[in-house]
Amino acid sequence: MASITKDARNGQWLARWRDPQHRQRKKSFSRKVDAERFLVALLAEMNRGNYLDPAAGKVTVGEFAKVWVAGLSHLKESTAERYRGIVRNHVVPKWGSTRLSGVAPSDVAAWIGELTEGGARPSTVRQVHRVFSLIMDLALRDGRIARNPAVGVRLPRAVRGEPRFLSPPELTALVRASGSGGLAICILAFTGIRFGELTALRVVRVDLARRRLHIAESASEIGGRLVWSTTKNHQTRSVPVPPGLVPMLEEAVAGKEPGDLVFMSPHGGPLRLGNWRTRVFDPACASAGIVGLTPHDLRHTAASLAIAAGANVKAVQRMLGHSSAAMTLDVYAGLFGDDLDTVAALLDAHVPQMRHSAEITAAAGG
Repeated sequence: MASITKDARNGQWLARWRDPQHRQRKKSFSRKVDAERFLVALLAEMNRGNYLDPAAGKVTVGEFAKVWVAGLSHLKESTAERYRGIVRNHVVPKWGSTRLSGVAPSDVAAWIGELTEGGARPSTVRQVHRVFSLIMDLALRDGRIARNPAVGVRLPRAVRGEPRFLSPPELTALVRASGSGGLAICILAFTGIRFGELTALRVVRVDLARRRLHIAESASEIGGRLVWSTTKNHQTRSVPVPPGLVPMLEEAVAGKEPGDLVFMSPHGGPLRLGNWRTRVFDPACASAGIVGLTPHDLRHTAASLAIAAGANVKAVQRMLGHSSAAMTLDVYAGLFGDDLDTVAALLDAHVPQMRHSAEITAAAGG
């Protein structure tokens, strides 16, 4: 099954063995003792069912990353494109010519340190690490490396910034300054849907009678083209519309076919975030004296208005389409009031009865 022979041509020692598929394998060494040690270790791993082809790890990270990227078709196109960008801009420049078997955990840790010290945001560093770890995990499952060197590497803590949201007077000023774009801003600020969901909203999904928007599709601009897909968490949801916006929505959908888009550009095409910001949003912010606001902050505004109106965390979660109430609390915990005093006051209603019972018991015992 295994043997060590000397190559008469170059004096190298050849360790020979058959892999689990019974294919003949060999590896050369300058010293016989090294060949013996290698063969003993390899046979031990083979007996434990952990055989790893020594040649498999010779593939470079750059070559294997191409294989990994080719398998991203199951992801949303926006996510896949973000992963491709990370491979192109971070993974390949650093590891492209390095063999899979040549990446050590200490090397990965040093790389993460370089990214952090170079000014990359913690969230960016964590995303880069995630992509690299996914590549190496596939190499592990492919039998090319014995372990994933990215696992266990310490990462910078991602600190979530405080959400920015508008007060009702600020929102009023923004809507007034936006002209014909006021309805889109109102929908974003009162329903909390994402801009991509606004872009993809079709007439058939506007239920004026029930005052609901059925959010089932989203549009993202990737590489200059608009890509249509499911929502961020692949789930549809029903979002309430304030009654005051219904007449404006009714006017916006009048005369349109069920499959038509509700919101369109002046030229009749779908809304594109960059163009909409330049044409509508940014000028309206400047006119209203609002600095540093982004369209996504209107989603935060919707959450703050809902919470101020008394909505509980589950209602806000459903409206925003968060995957869990924990995620909603993670983002907006500071907006929910501290109800501990209210809880204590409600519990206090039971105290007199308890105290009366205690007094009776004490009297009986006396």
